[in-house]
Amino acid sequence: MDLSIILTYRCNSKCSMCYIWKHPTNPGYEVDLNTLDKLPDGFDYINLTGGEPTLRKDLEEICDLLYPKAKQLEISTNGLKVDKIIPIIKKHPDIKIRISLEGMGLTNDLIRGEKNGFEIKCEGMKKLIEAGGRDLGFATTFQDENIDEIVDIFKYTSNLNVEMATSALHNAFQFHKNDNYIYERKRVAKKVEELIIEMLRSNQPKNWFRAYLNLGLIRKILGQDRLHACTQGTDSIFIDPWGDVYACNVRNDLLMGNLHEQTWQEVYYGKKAEEIRKLVAVCPQNCWMVSSAKTSMRSRIYYKIPKLKVMYWVLLNKIKVSLNRHIKFESYIDYNNIIDDRQINHRISYLNKTIKKELQPEKSVNYKQLNSYFNR
Repeated sequence: MDLSIILTYRCNSKCSMCYIWKHPTNPGYEVDLNTLDKLPDGFDYINLTGGEPTLRKDLEEICDLLYPKAKQLEISTNGLKVDKIIPIIKKHPDIKIRISLEGMGLTNDLIRGEKNGFEIKCEGMKKLIEAGGRDLGFATTFQDENIDEIVDIFKYTSNLNVEMATSALHNAFQFHKNDNYIYERKRVAKKVEELIIEMLRSNQPKNWFRAYLNLGLIRKILGQDRLHACTQGTDSIFIDPWGDVYACNVRNDLLMGNLHEQTWQEVYYGKKAEEIRKLVAVCPQNCWMVSSAKTSMRSRIYYKIPKLKVMYWVLLNKIKVSLNRHIKFESYIDYNNIIDDRQINHRISYLNKTIKKELQPEKSVNYKQLNSYFNR
C-alpha cells in the first residue's frame, strides 16, 4: 500500500488555491521520529509532503528512518529550498523528488505567490540532476490560470529528462478554503487532451500511463464519476502533522486513528478503520488524485502492473498516436455531461503581498484534543 505523511502545515509559498501557509502548525507538536518509527516495513510507496517538508529541520533524519520502510520514498516540495534536499539525494539517489511548478515564468509565481519561484525551481532541478538524482520531476495542478501552458511544461520537463506529475484543482479540508473550482470546465478539459496526446507520443512508457491518469482528470474536471473505484483507507492512507491517520486528505471525517496513541496495526486493522472503508466505498467526492488514482489503476495481483482495462487503453491509443490517427476522446468522455459548471470570482494572487501568518497556539500534548482541530 501507499502512505502519505504530511510532515508540517508550515509553508513558504503563498498559493492562491491553498491557505495552509496562513495556518501553520507549531513545530514543537509536529509528528516526530519516535512516532514515525512505529510504521512497519514493506510499504510500496511513502510520500513526504506538507505544507512544505523542507521546513522540517529533521527532514534528513526522517528520510533515513523511512527509506528502508518503502520500496519508494518521495519528497513533494515547492523547490524553494533544494539545498536541504541535495544531501539527502547524495545519500539516497533513488528517492523520488517532485517540485511543484504551476506554469512557465510569471504564471507559476502568480499562482504560488513566489518571488522568482520559477527560476529558483528550475535552478534547483538542475542542482538535483547534478547531485545524481534518479527520479526527478515537476508536479502541476490543472486550473484555468495555467491550462494553456501545460504542454509547454511537459516539453520543458522532457528536455530536462525529468518527469511531469499532474493533478486537478480540488478542495480539501486542510486548504482552509472551499472555492477551488475550475471556471471553464470544458475548455480546461479539452486542453488536457493535448497533453494526453503529447504524453502518448513520448518514448517513455511511464508517460503513456500518465496519459491514462490524465484521462481520469478530465472526468474529474467535468465533475463526472471516477474511472475506477476509490480504495483510499485500504491501498493509500494519509498521516497528518499530529499523527492523525486519515483515509484521505480531502474529508476530515474519515479519521481512522492516531499513531501517537495507537500502533499501526491497531489503526489499520481496527474497527474504526473498517467503518471508514465503508464510507469510502460510497463517497460521492469522485476525487482523482495521484494517491487514489494510481492505486486504483494497479493490478490486484502485482502492484507494478496495471489492470487489463488500463493496459488496453494505453496500448490502443499509443498505436493510434504513433500512426497519426485521431483519438476519439468523446468515446471515453461525455462532454455534454458537465456537472456544476459554476462561475466565481478569480482566485487572488498573493505574490508580493505580506500576510501575517496565524500560528496555532501551543497546546498541552493531548492528541485526542488535537483531533478536533479542523472542526473548530
